[in-house]
Amino acid sequence: MLRETPAPRPNGTVPTALVAGATGIAGAAIVDLLVNQGWTVLALSRKGGAPDPARPGVVPVAADLTSAESLTAALADKSPTHVFFTSWSRQETEVENIAVNSAMVRNLLTALEHAPLEHVALMTGLKHYMGPFEAYGEGPMPDTPFSEDEPRLPVDNFYYAQEDELMAAAQRQGFAWSVHRAHTVIGFAVGNAMNMGQTLAAQATLCRELGLPFVFPGSETQWNSVTDMTDAGLLAEHMLWAATAPNTANEAFNVVNGDVFRWRSLWPRLAEYFGVEPVGFDTEPRPLEEQMADMDEAWEKLAARHGLAEPNLSRLATWWHTDADLGRNIEVLTDMSKSRVAGFTGYRRTEDAFKDLFARLQSERLIPWVRQQGPGEMQG
Repeated sequence: MLRETPAPRPNGTVPTALVAGATGIAGAAIVDLLVNQGWTVLALSRKGGAPDPARPGVVPVAADLTSAESLTAALADKSPTHVFFTSWSRQETEVENIAVNSAMVRNLLTALEHAPLEHVALMTGLKHYMGPFEAYGEGPMPDTPFSEDEPRLPVDNFYYAQEDELMAAAQRQGFAWSVHRAHTVIGFAVGNAMNMGQTLAAQATLCRELGLPFVFPGSETQWNSVTDMTDAGLLAEHMLWAATAPNTANEAFNVVNGDVFRWRSLWPRLAEYFGVEPVGFDTEPRPLEEQMADMDEAWEKLAARHGLAEPNLSRLATWWHTDADLGRNIEVLTDMSKSRVAGFTGYRRTEDAFKDLFARLQSERLIPWVRQQGPGEMQG
């Protein structure tokens, strides 16, 4: 269970968390949760920004995780007790991914050598079990459901390099750590590079606007197999739980919603929400990068017609990432037993996670209102 208020410090002050990647899909959810629970939050992003008077407790910090000098300067007078690391930078090859993403973890923790760190939580994902993008599910892979005690795969993987940097810094600096392996995070973050929820919302919106069917882009395996996903709010709860519970130090945990589903059942329900015709897997995958090619101008016109806040389709939809997730020819299913036994009871229904996100996208004027709501719901 999560504490309703942050644990008191020996000197009576509240804890301070630094969230790296604070504007991303996971980082934004963590910032919201921590602020709601009374923490002071250092929200680190490349652009930073001015403090929002409507959000007391949030201190924007502008720094480049790839630059040790930038971090050292930005954090010289900051003393967080906890770090939540949710950022990554996609590179052309896994060798480059390792070099860049492990350096970001190392740079940040080195810049905080002066800070009274108690716990650092690192978000990774299920590529820990399936391999990196360039060898996705192509080599040896453990049986599903994936469990945390599986050995590392014999391939280059930037998640492994990030873990190694985290553990080395923990031993050197004396803090506890946790690793959180999520599966396809659903949440709100404009401009995020890995965002299936917003991508499917953009696809469905375009299909409705242009009179096109809502075609599942992925493989037969993904269409028919049992799978799971991770809500960003649940991920935030999980990271805070591990960072504050007495029995979770120096452990890796899977984190998914707790339910399972098949796309062949969920896809028609998502289509019904948008009022579009669902079309499932037929004979081969139909990637979104092909289905949605050259849709930028159509989105600009749609945004202008409906008065939407974001005319740039690329800031809402990431076709390649959803194609990668849904195009896999392997079953992807995750074991949450370790977290349950340790005391984490958080749960989300994946269909609700999608629909909650769609409603927020509507309320933020990022997609049009598309249906008549039932009693008690907002009207468009």
